[in-house]
Amino acid sequence: MASDSDALRRARARRSGGVTQDFDGSRLSLARRLRRVRRTQLASDVGVSPAAITQFERSQSRPTSAVAAQLALSLGMPLEFFQRGADIPKIPTEAAHFRSLRSTPAISRDRALAFAELSSAVVNMLEEYVDFPEITIPTHLVDGEITPAGIAEIAGSSRKALGVGPGPVPHMVRSLEAAGAIALTMPKHIDSGDVDAFSTDTGRRPLVLLSSSKNDRARSRFDAAHELGHLVMHPDVEPGSKIVEDQAQTFAAQFLAPDDQLIPDLPTKLDWDALLSAKQKWKISLRALAFRAHRVGLWSDTVYLRANKQLSAEGNPERGPLGPREQPVAIGRAVAMLQQIGYDFDELAASSRLPRSVLEEVTAAGSEQRLTVVV
Repeated sequence: MASDSDALRRARARRSGGVTQDFDGSRLSLARRLRRVRRTQLASDVGVSPAAITQFERSQSRPTSAVAAQLALSLGMPLEFFQRGADIPKIPTEAAHFRSLRSTPAISRDRALAFAELSSAVVNMLEEYVDFPEITIPTHLVDGEITPAGIAEIAGSSRKALGVGPGPVPHMVRSLEAAGAIALTMPKHIDSGDVDAFSTDTGRRPLVLLSSSKNDRARSRFDAAHELGHLVMHPDVEPGSKIVEDQAQTFAAQFLAPDDQLIPDLPTKLDWDALLSAKQKWKISLRALAFRAHRVGLWSDTVYLRANKQLSAEGNPERGPLGPREQPVAIGRAVAMLQQIGYDFDELAASSRLPRSVLEEVTAAGSEQRLTVVV
Protein backbone atom coordinates (compact mmCIF):
# COMPACT_ATOMS: atom_id res chain seq x y z
CA MET A 1 0.00 0.00 0.00
CA ALA A 2 2.83 2.30 0.86
CA SER A 3 4.45 1.66 -2.51
CA ASP A 4 1.16 2.60 -4.24
CA SER A 5 1.13 5.86 -2.28
CA ASP A 6 4.73 6.53 -3.23
CA ALA A 7 3.97 5.93 -6.91
CA LEU A 8 0.95 8.22 -6.68
CA ARG A 9 3.01 10.97 -5.08
CA ARG A 10 5.67 10.66 -7.79
CA ALA A 11 3.00 10.86 -10.50
CA ARG A 12 1.47 13.96 -8.92
CA ALA A 13 4.91 15.56 -8.59
CA ARG A 14 5.60 14.97 -12.29
CA ARG A 15 2.26 16.47 -13.31
CA SER A 16 2.74 19.47 -11.06
CA GLY A 17 6.11 20.20 -12.65
CA GLY A 18 4.57 21.37 -15.94
CA VAL A 19 5.41 20.20 -19.45
CA THR A 20 8.72 21.38 -20.92
CA GLN A 21 8.23 23.80 -23.80
CA ASP A 22 11.67 23.31 -25.40
CA PHE A 23 12.58 19.63 -25.70
CA ASP A 24 14.26 17.93 -28.67
CA GLY A 25 13.30 14.26 -28.76
CA SER A 26 16.05 13.38 -31.24
CA ARG A 27 18.65 14.52 -28.70
CA LEU A 28 17.09 12.25 -26.09
CA SER A 29 17.41 9.32 -28.49
CA LEU A 30 21.02 10.22 -29.22
CA ALA A 31 21.94 10.51 -25.53
CA ARG A 32 20.30 7.18 -24.74
CA ARG A 33 22.17 5.40 -27.55
CA LEU A 34 25.42 7.08 -26.57
CA ARG A 35 25.06 5.77 -23.00
CA ARG A 36 24.05 2.32 -24.30
CA VAL A 37 20.77 2.34 -22.38
CA ARG A 38 17.65 0.57 -23.61
CA ARG A 39 14.28 2.34 -23.54
CA THR A 40 12.94 -0.09 -20.95
CA GLN A 41 15.84 0.59 -18.61
CA LEU A 42 15.60 4.36 -19.01
CA ALA A 43 11.85 4.23 -18.41
CA SER A 44 12.42 2.28 -15.19
CA ASP A 45 15.12 4.72 -14.06
CA VAL A 46 12.91 7.79 -14.40
CA GLY A 47 9.56 6.23 -13.47
CA VAL A 48 7.67 6.40 -16.75
CA SER A 49 6.55 3.77 -19.25
CA PRO A 50 8.72 2.60 -22.19
CA ALA A 51 5.96 3.91 -24.47
CA ALA A 52 6.43 7.38 -22.95
CA ILE A 53 10.17 7.28 -23.76
CA THR A 54 9.33 6.34 -27.35
CA GLN A 55 6.87 9.23 -27.58
CA PHE A 56 9.44 11.67 -26.17
CA GLU A 57 12.06 10.54 -28.68
CA ARG A 58 9.64 10.84 -31.59
CA SER A 59 8.48 14.27 -30.39
CA GLN A 60 4.92 12.97 -30.10
CA SER A 61 4.81 14.29 -26.54
CA ARG A 62 7.07 16.24 -24.20
CA PRO A 63 8.15 15.31 -20.66
CA THR A 64 7.32 17.39 -17.63
CA SER A 65 10.12 19.52 -16.21
CA ALA A 66 10.63 16.99 -13.42
CA VAL A 67 10.90 14.03 -15.81
CA ALA A 68 13.20 15.99 -18.13
CA ALA A 69 15.51 16.66 -15.18
CA GLN A 70 15.46 12.95 -14.29
CA LEU A 71 16.26 12.01 -17.90
CA ALA A 72 19.23 14.37 -17.91
CA LEU A 73 20.49 13.00 -14.61
CA SER A 74 20.09 9.37 -15.65
CA LEU A 75 21.89 9.90 -18.98
CA GLY A 76 24.64 12.10 -17.57
CA MET A 77 23.83 15.07 -19.77
CA PRO A 78 23.12 18.68 -18.80
CA LEU A 79 19.44 19.57 -19.13
CA GLU A 80 20.31 22.20 -21.75
CA PHE A 81 21.46 19.44 -24.11
CA PHE A 82 17.84 18.40 -24.66
CA GLN A 83 16.80 21.87 -25.78
CA ARG A 84 16.69 22.63 -29.48
CA GLY A 85 20.05 23.72 -30.85
CA ALA A 86 22.17 23.10 -33.91
CA ASP A 87 20.99 20.13 -35.94
CA ILE A 88 22.73 16.88 -35.10
CA PRO A 89 22.91 14.80 -38.30
CA LYS A 90 21.28 11.38 -38.11
CA ILE A 91 23.45 8.55 -39.45
CA PRO A 92 21.35 5.48 -40.26
CA THR A 93 22.94 2.05 -39.99
CA GLU A 94 22.61 1.48 -43.72
CA ALA A 95 24.79 4.56 -44.36
CA ALA A 96 27.77 3.36 -42.30
CA HIS A 97 30.34 0.76 -43.30
CA PHE A 98 31.28 -1.22 -40.20
CA ARG A 99 34.23 -3.58 -40.53
CA SER A 100 32.24 -6.30 -38.70
CA LEU A 101 28.60 -5.34 -39.21
CA ARG A 102 27.09 -8.77 -38.59
CA SER A 103 29.18 -9.55 -35.51
CA THR A 104 28.78 -6.09 -33.95
CA PRO A 105 26.00 -6.03 -31.31
CA ALA A 106 23.26 -3.59 -32.31
CA ILE A 107 23.54 -1.66 -29.04
CA SER A 108 27.31 -1.20 -29.54
CA ARG A 109 26.79 -0.14 -33.14
CA ASP A 110 24.13 2.38 -32.09
CA ARG A 111 26.46 3.86 -29.47
CA ALA A 112 29.24 4.24 -32.04
CA LEU A 113 26.83 5.88 -34.49
CA ALA A 114 25.64 8.26 -31.76
CA PHE A 115 29.24 9.32 -31.16
CA ALA A 116 29.70 9.80 -34.92
CA GLU A 117 26.56 11.98 -35.01
CA LEU A 118 27.88 14.18 -32.19
CA SER A 119 31.24 14.36 -33.95
CA SER A 120 29.54 15.47 -37.16
CA ALA A 121 27.68 18.18 -35.22
CA VAL A 122 30.98 19.40 -33.71
CA VAL A 123 32.57 19.51 -37.17
CA ASN A 124 29.60 21.46 -38.56
CA MET A 125 29.99 23.95 -35.71
CA LEU A 126 33.74 24.30 -36.27
CA GLU A 127 33.21 24.93 -39.98
CA GLU A 128 31.45 28.15 -39.06
CA TYR A 129 34.82 29.42 -37.82
CA VAL A 130 37.56 27.56 -39.73
CA ASP A 131 38.11 26.17 -43.23
CA PHE A 132 38.92 22.48 -43.40
CA PRO A 133 40.62 21.14 -46.55
CA GLU A 134 38.57 20.81 -49.72
CA ILE A 135 37.10 17.35 -50.20
CA THR A 136 39.14 15.66 -52.95
CA ILE A 137 38.20 12.03 -52.36
CA PRO A 138 37.22 10.64 -55.77
CA THR A 139 34.18 8.47 -56.46
CA HIS A 140 34.47 5.25 -58.46
CA LEU A 141 31.18 3.54 -57.67
CA VAL A 142 31.42 -0.24 -57.52
CA ASP A 143 28.00 -1.86 -57.13
CA GLY A 144 28.61 -5.52 -57.87
CA GLU A 145 31.50 -7.71 -58.97
CA ILE A 146 34.84 -6.26 -60.03
CA THR A 147 38.19 -7.90 -60.64
CA PRO A 148 41.19 -7.33 -58.34
CA ALA A 149 42.90 -5.66 -61.30
CA GLY A 150 39.98 -3.24 -61.58
CA ILE A 151 40.24 -2.36 -57.90
CA ALA A 152 44.01 -1.90 -58.25
CA GLU A 153 43.35 0.60 -61.04
CA ILE A 154 40.88 2.51 -58.84
CA ALA A 155 43.40 2.53 -55.97
CA GLY A 156 46.08 3.88 -58.29
CA SER A 157 43.92 6.74 -59.53
CA SER A 158 42.89 7.45 -55.92
CA ARG A 159 46.54 7.75 -54.90
CA LYS A 160 46.97 10.40 -57.59
CA ALA A 161 43.81 12.23 -56.52
CA LEU A 162 45.08 12.38 -52.93
CA GLY A 163 48.54 13.54 -54.01
CA VAL A 164 50.36 10.33 -53.03
CA GLY A 165 53.51 9.81 -55.06
CA PRO A 166 55.35 6.59 -55.81
CA GLY A 167 56.41 4.49 -52.83
CA PRO A 168 54.87 4.10 -49.38
CA VAL A 169 52.09 6.39 -48.16
CA PRO A 170 53.88 8.64 -45.62
CA HIS A 171 50.91 8.92 -43.22
CA MET A 172 47.60 7.27 -44.14
CA VAL A 173 45.42 9.07 -41.58
CA ARG A 174 46.85 12.50 -42.48
CA SER A 175 46.24 11.71 -46.15
CA LEU A 176 42.56 11.22 -45.33
CA GLU A 177 42.44 14.53 -43.47
CA ALA A 178 44.26 16.36 -46.26
CA ALA A 179 41.61 15.04 -48.66
CA GLY A 180 38.84 16.67 -46.60
CA ALA A 181 37.70 13.70 -44.51
CA ILE A 182 37.39 13.92 -40.74
CA ALA A 183 39.23 11.15 -38.91
CA LEU A 184 38.70 10.35 -35.24
CA THR A 185 39.99 7.75 -32.83
CA MET A 186 37.02 6.36 -30.93
CA PRO A 187 37.18 6.79 -27.13
CA LYS A 188 37.71 3.52 -25.29
CA HIS A 189 34.18 3.49 -23.86
CA ILE A 190 32.83 3.70 -27.44
CA ASP A 191 35.32 1.23 -28.93
CA SER A 192 34.94 -1.64 -26.49
CA GLY A 193 36.57 -4.15 -28.81
CA ASP A 194 33.42 -5.11 -30.74
CA VAL A 195 33.08 -2.10 -33.06
CA ASP A 196 36.42 -1.77 -34.89
CA ALA A 197 36.70 0.93 -37.58
CA PHE A 198 33.83 2.32 -39.66
CA SER A 199 33.08 5.19 -42.02
CA THR A 200 30.19 7.20 -43.41
CA ASP A 201 29.69 10.02 -45.90
CA THR A 202 26.23 11.02 -44.69
CA GLY A 203 27.16 14.45 -43.33
CA ARG A 204 28.81 17.46 -44.89
CA ARG A 205 32.15 15.69 -44.67
CA PRO A 206 33.13 12.03 -44.75
CA LEU A 207 33.81 10.60 -41.29
CA VAL A 208 36.30 7.84 -40.58
CA LEU A 209 36.29 6.45 -37.05
CA LEU A 210 39.27 4.32 -36.08
CA SER A 211 39.80 1.83 -33.29
CA SER A 212 41.74 2.73 -30.16
CA SER A 213 41.87 -0.85 -28.87
CA LYS A 214 44.97 -1.96 -30.79
CA ASN A 215 47.98 0.32 -30.70
CA ASP A 216 49.59 -0.86 -33.93
CA ARG A 217 50.72 1.34 -36.80
CA ALA A 218 50.27 -1.27 -39.52
CA ARG A 219 46.72 -1.97 -38.32
CA SER A 220 45.75 1.71 -38.14
CA ARG A 221 47.12 2.39 -41.63
CA PHE A 222 45.28 -0.56 -43.12
CA ASP A 223 42.03 0.35 -41.35
CA ALA A 224 42.23 3.93 -42.64
CA ALA A 225 42.96 2.73 -46.20
CA HIS A 226 40.09 0.22 -45.93
CA GLU A 227 37.63 2.97 -44.97
CA LEU A 228 38.93 5.16 -47.79
CA GLY A 229 38.09 2.26 -50.09
CA HIS A 230 34.48 2.38 -48.90
CA LEU A 231 34.30 6.16 -49.36
CA VAL A 232 35.68 5.86 -52.90
CA MET A 233 33.85 2.74 -54.11
CA HIS A 234 30.74 2.30 -51.94
CA PRO A 235 29.04 5.67 -51.28
CA ASP A 236 25.63 4.27 -52.28
CA VAL A 237 26.20 0.56 -51.71
CA GLU A 238 24.53 -1.42 -48.93
CA PRO A 239 27.18 -2.15 -46.30
CA GLY A 240 28.11 -5.35 -44.55
CA SER A 241 28.39 -7.95 -47.30
CA LYS A 242 31.52 -10.06 -47.64
CA ILE A 243 31.90 -8.90 -51.25
CA VAL A 244 31.91 -5.22 -50.24
CA GLU A 245 34.36 -5.82 -47.38
CA ASP A 246 36.69 -7.88 -49.58
CA GLN A 247 36.69 -5.09 -52.16
CA ALA A 248 37.70 -2.57 -49.51
CA GLN A 249 40.44 -4.95 -48.32
CA THR A 250 41.84 -5.23 -51.83
CA PHE A 251 41.68 -1.46 -52.27
CA ALA A 252 43.56 -0.90 -48.99
CA ALA A 253 46.33 -3.30 -49.97
CA GLN A 254 46.80 -1.70 -53.39
CA PHE A 255 46.55 1.87 -52.09
CA LEU A 256 49.21 1.30 -49.43
CA ALA A 257 51.50 -0.78 -51.65
CA PRO A 258 50.68 -1.16 -55.37
CA ASP A 259 51.71 -4.55 -56.75
CA ASP A 260 54.17 -3.19 -59.29
CA GLN A 261 55.99 -1.19 -56.58
CA LEU A 262 55.85 -3.83 -53.84
CA ILE A 263 56.89 -6.96 -55.78
CA PRO A 264 60.59 -5.97 -56.08
CA ASP A 265 60.76 -5.83 -52.26
CA LEU A 266 59.17 -9.28 -51.71
CA PRO A 267 61.40 -12.37 -51.38
CA THR A 268 60.81 -15.38 -53.61
CA LYS A 269 61.31 -17.70 -50.63
CA LEU A 270 60.60 -17.51 -46.90
CA ASP A 271 63.21 -14.94 -45.93
CA TRP A 272 62.27 -13.17 -42.69
CA ASP A 273 65.03 -10.56 -42.96
CA ALA A 274 63.74 -9.51 -46.38
CA LEU A 275 60.14 -9.46 -45.09
CA LEU A 276 61.13 -7.34 -42.09
CA SER A 277 62.89 -4.90 -44.40
CA ALA A 278 59.75 -4.65 -46.56
CA LYS A 279 57.65 -4.17 -43.42
CA GLN A 280 59.77 -1.24 -42.26
CA LYS A 281 59.65 0.36 -45.72
CA TRP A 282 55.95 -0.05 -46.53
CA LYS A 283 54.60 0.07 -42.95
CA ILE A 284 52.37 -2.97 -43.44
CA SER A 285 52.30 -6.18 -41.41
CA LEU A 286 54.30 -9.35 -42.02
CA ARG A 287 51.06 -11.28 -42.39
CA ALA A 288 49.90 -8.87 -45.11
CA LEU A 289 53.26 -9.18 -46.89
CA ALA A 290 53.06 -12.97 -46.77
CA PHE A 291 49.56 -12.81 -48.26
CA ARG A 292 50.76 -10.56 -51.08
CA ALA A 293 53.78 -12.78 -51.85
CA HIS A 294 51.44 -15.74 -52.20
CA ARG A 295 48.77 -13.87 -54.16
CA VAL A 296 51.17 -12.56 -56.81
CA GLY A 297 52.65 -16.02 -57.28
CA LEU A 298 56.05 -15.59 -55.64
CA TRP A 299 55.24 -18.19 -52.97
CA SER A 300 53.71 -21.64 -53.25
CA ASP A 301 50.84 -22.77 -51.03
CA THR A 302 53.33 -24.70 -48.91
CA VAL A 303 55.59 -21.70 -48.26
CA TYR A 304 52.61 -19.47 -47.48
CA LEU A 305 51.19 -22.01 -45.02
CA ARG A 306 54.57 -22.36 -43.28
CA ALA A 307 54.89 -18.57 -42.90
CA ASN A 308 51.38 -18.25 -41.44
CA LYS A 309 51.99 -21.10 -39.00
CA GLN A 310 55.13 -19.42 -37.73
CA LEU A 311 53.41 -16.02 -37.39
CA SER A 312 50.51 -17.63 -35.53
CA ALA A 313 52.91 -19.41 -33.19
CA GLU A 314 54.72 -16.15 -32.41
CA GLY A 315 51.43 -14.33 -31.72
CA ASN A 316 51.00 -10.59 -31.38
CA PRO A 317 52.58 -8.12 -31.45
CA GLU A 318 54.52 -9.10 -34.55
CA ARG A 319 58.27 -8.90 -34.66
CA GLY A 320 59.67 -5.67 -36.10
CA PRO A 321 57.31 -3.16 -34.41
CA LEU A 322 56.51 -0.03 -36.42
CA GLY A 323 55.56 2.18 -33.49
CA PRO A 324 52.21 3.40 -32.14
CA ARG A 325 49.11 3.78 -34.30
CA GLU A 326 48.66 6.71 -36.65
CA GLN A 327 46.41 9.42 -35.24
CA PRO A 328 44.30 12.30 -36.58
CA VAL A 329 45.03 15.97 -35.86
CA ALA A 330 42.55 18.11 -37.83
CA ILE A 331 39.87 18.72 -35.18
CA GLY A 332 42.42 19.26 -32.43
CA ARG A 333 44.29 21.84 -34.49
CA ALA A 334 41.06 23.65 -35.42
CA VAL A 335 40.02 23.96 -31.76
CA ALA A 336 43.55 25.01 -30.73
CA MET A 337 43.55 27.73 -33.38
CA LEU A 338 40.21 29.07 -32.13
CA GLN A 339 41.48 29.06 -28.55
CA GLN A 340 44.52 31.08 -29.61
CA ILE A 341 42.29 33.86 -30.92
CA GLY A 342 40.14 33.96 -27.81
CA TYR A 343 37.41 31.32 -28.09
CA ASP A 344 37.08 28.85 -25.23
CA PHE A 345 35.33 25.50 -24.92
CA ASP A 346 32.31 27.00 -23.18
CA GLU A 347 31.67 29.50 -25.98
CA LEU A 348 32.07 26.84 -28.67
CA ALA A 349 29.80 24.41 -26.84
CA ALA A 350 27.13 27.05 -26.19
CA SER A 351 26.91 27.90 -29.89
CA SER A 352 25.47 24.46 -30.63
CA ARG A 353 24.06 23.57 -27.20
CA LEU A 354 26.46 20.67 -26.91
CA PRO A 355 27.89 19.86 -23.48
CA ARG A 356 31.44 20.98 -22.92
CA SER A 357 32.27 17.36 -22.07
CA VAL A 358 31.11 16.26 -25.54
CA LEU A 359 33.16 18.93 -27.29
CA GLU A 360 36.22 17.97 -25.26
CA GLU A 361 35.75 14.27 -26.02
CA VAL A 362 35.33 14.84 -29.77
CA THR A 363 38.32 17.18 -29.78
CA ALA A 364 40.44 14.55 -28.04
CA ALA A 365 39.27 11.94 -30.57
CA GLY A 366 40.47 14.21 -33.38
CA SER A 367 43.81 15.08 -31.77
CA GLU A 368 47.18 13.42 -31.52
CA GLN A 369 47.82 11.82 -28.12
CA ARG A 370 51.13 10.77 -26.63
CA LEU A 371 51.40 7.02 -27.21
CA THR A 372 54.01 4.35 -26.65
CA VAL A 373 54.30 0.93 -28.23
CA VAL A 374 54.77 -2.22 -26.17
CA VAL A 375 57.40 -4.55 -27.65
